[in-house]
Amino acid sequence: MTRGYKMDKNCIAIITARGGSKRIPRKNVKDFLGQPIIKYSIDAALQSSCFREVMVSTDDKEIAEISAACGATVPFLRSAATSGDFATTVDVLDEVIAEYGKQGRTFTYCCCIYPTAALISSKRLLEGYALLVNSNADSVIPVVRFSYPIQRAFKITDGRLSMIWPENLKKRSQDLMPAYQDCGQFYWMKTESFLKNRAILTDNTVALEMPESEIQDIDNEEDWKLAEMKFQLLSDGRK
Repeated sequence: MTRGYKMDKNCIAIITARGGSKRIPRKNVKDFLGQPIIKYSIDAALQSSCFREVMVSTDDKEIAEISAACGATVPFLRSAATSGDFATTVDVLDEVIAEYGKQGRTFTYCCCIYPTAALISSKRLLEGYALLVNSNADSVIPVVRFSYPIQRAFKITDGRLSMIWPENLKKRSQDLMPAYQDCGQFYWMKTESFLKNRAILTDNTVALEMPESEIQDIDNEEDWKLAEMKFQLLSDGRK
């Protein structure tokens, strides 16, 4: 997967880890099988050996200290504008790139990595990088296919169940268009394209399809337990 392209290495990994977390307190540094969960994202980025800089963008001093101890750099703390509940990932990336620019440092490629992507691997990061370079895309988004056709989704109205799209009730599942969701692990981007479009998803974005076994969004305690179970299964399979 990583053959056939020249390794540029003028890449920055930006791990976005603000201190506030409403559903799972201190989520970004919470213990995940014996390690702060952010360490898994940092480790994968460092082990990929494709980044000139692996940095953590945070507004939180404890997260900054833990990240530094794990091998990442934290050259500055986030501004108040990018630390609130309504700040977007694009806002954070924009700020980081601008701050490095003030230091006279620019990067050809940037990779946004989420701090709770415990199932992330250096292998997938390298695959995403290769896909970005070989496809000449603006960005690469890892996706996972929905296991059941979303065209047959239900809704509940006043306690009664009905189909959102009843016209699909009798259609064969294999005749329905596959649908995908964001894996919520990382995004690869050409920095120039990102700054021009100020968006991760553009008309020139390509997908890196990943297996469901490597994906787990973590929004609550049950999600956390599922992620730990998947991590252990993946670890056993790699032995």
